Amino acid sequence: MNDPAPTFPGAIALSPGRFCLKGQVVIVTGGGKGIGKIYAQEFARAGAAVVASDIDGAAAADVAAGLVDEGLKAASSQTDIADPASVERMVETAREAFGTVDVLVNNASLMSVLPRRNWMEIPVEEWDRVMAVNLRGMFLCCKAVFPLMKEKGRGKIVNISSSRVWEGTPLRLHYTTSKAGVVGFTRALAREVGPFGVTVNAVSPGNTLSETQVQSSDPAYLATKAQGRSIPRGQTPDDLVGAVMFLASPASDFITGQTVNVDGGRAMH
Repeated sequence: MNDPAPTFPGAIALSPGRFCLKGQVVIVTGGGKGIGKIYAQEFARAGAAVVASDIDGAAAADVAAGLVDEGLKAASSQTDIADPASVERMVETAREAFGTVDVLVNNASLMSVLPRRNWMEIPVEEWDRVMAVNLRGMFLCCKAVFPLMKEKGRGKIVNISSSRVWEGTPLRLHYTTSKAGVVGFTRALAREVGPFGVTVNAVSPGNTLSETQVQSSDPAYLATKAQGRSIPRGQTPDDLVGAVMFLASPASDFITGQTVNVDGGRAMH
């Protein structure tokens, strides 16, 4: 006879429902294109109400309209995450449409439009803009949603970093530096908001073949990205969805301040 599973006071049985996102209200920044578009679509198809937010308002609206056409719950927001007033309007859109915010996926960033070049050639203005979007924007989004999460005593924040930070990938020094900042931001904010039932985690994707990545990159360069991976193939947005959704679900309630690297085993830390 098998021994019964050990129990202890306060133990919670892990059931499939712990992974459920049905009824959750999720904001996905950068949700109009590329990887963010896939996040928005998959959260909605998992039963969440999604706000696709993007600086390209038309692209965000198209994503939301397509999901509504599928019979799913979605809205959109034209948002410049580096602008505090724009971020506040994004959160107000979510509140008006769905009543609250349960999950924030901080996906929006500047990368594909940045040329690869020696760090000495990066203009100061370009450096400042990358930091304004990739770090200040993340700070503003977290600050805007936190009151709603604090009021309920629960919430999930998932920040998107990059596996570049583990490898020190050159030629976009400002981007790599900003994404390293995301890891520190995630750890520090997790300690700030943990007492209020809010978790903060990060995902660091490898080079991912999204529509925007393919459009902005040389095919020969993209072919090199599978080299050195334990799983020797190109990475797609679908490879990231599981980790992001897990960190947004109740199944990860006791995980915070962590960074999950999803790059096919190229960088291990």
